Amino acid sequence: MKRVAAIDCGTNSIRLLVADADPATGELKDLDRRMQIVRLGQGVDRTGRLAPEALERTFAACREYAAVIKGLGAEQVRFVATSASRDAENREDFVRGVVGILGVEPEVITGDQEAEFSYTGATKELTGRTDLEQPFLVVDIGGGSTEFVLGDGSVRAARSVDVGCVRMTERHLVHEGEAHPSPGHRPSTSASHASLTDPPTAGQIAAIKADVAAALDRAEETVPLREAATLVGLAGSVTTVAAIALGLESYDSEAIHHSRLSLAQVREITGRLLSSTHAERAAIPVMHPGRVDVIAAGALVLLSIMERTGAGEVVVSEHDILDGIAWSIAG
Repeated sequence: MKRVAAIDCGTNSIRLLVADADPATGELKDLDRRMQIVRLGQGVDRTGRLAPEALERTFAACREYAAVIKGLGAEQVRFVATSASRDAENREDFVRGVVGILGVEPEVITGDQEAEFSYTGATKELTGRTDLEQPFLVVDIGGGSTEFVLGDGSVRAARSVDVGCVRMTERHLVHEGEAHPSPGHRPSTSASHASLTDPPTAGQIAAIKADVAAALDRAEETVPLREAATLVGLAGSVTTVAAIALGLESYDSEAIHHSRLSLAQVREITGRLLSSTHAERAAIPVMHPGRVDVIAAGALVLLSIMERTGAGEVVVSEHDILDGIAWSIAG
């Protein structure tokens, strides 16, 4: 067994996994798995820079994670940074801050690397199951990008496209010329604060659909999406939709992990989220405060993918890029 710590810093959230990994048996035993919504990608699509307040939120989470890693005695740490830090002009500010807190340099990986980690994490325990056909199409819907990976034991094709729940919300649902929402903050209608159209208009929804359709066209240049036998969905937008479909009163990762959502369920929940107000979304028992403003766009991305691929259902996985990062350390 090797004790490892994996950190995944995305556009919307930063997550930690400390685990004991046994490459000989394929067992990955969680010791601590946690997540904070820090919205590192706040405004990046518009400004090209990481906002100072977004960096500070991220560094605060890093300080908490450093204490956990030290307390559990992880032998090796790997910090992977994804879409927001790839896009930012001031990424060096981010790198210096992380090194100062955790002592490791964040690896700003490519979209293709991100996709391969996601595939490994999501499918390692699915391979060999007789109730699931291969090839698997793993779809990781993040804040700034979505990764597509097709494989049948090994990766056949992968592509990352710049469509995610935060990016689509900021691009199409936030009033032009206003600041962008911070995690868990109810946007004000005053001119000095972010303001979401709540609920979105038909035109805004159509604009998101058009962006996602164009992104799926780009993905299909590399990944034959329609060849998938099983669609596997990852990340917070997917797991939140699953929690809603299951009617959970509180978030239960064991119930969500490997649950199956039909196309009809995803379509109904997406329609409900797109027609609801901020207060109605916030009142959903399993809704994380940091997802209230972005979940409608995330659900719409998932629905668009299912419709494009012809998938009748999606298998939901709580194991994703974080687990893939841990395995990359363990060897």
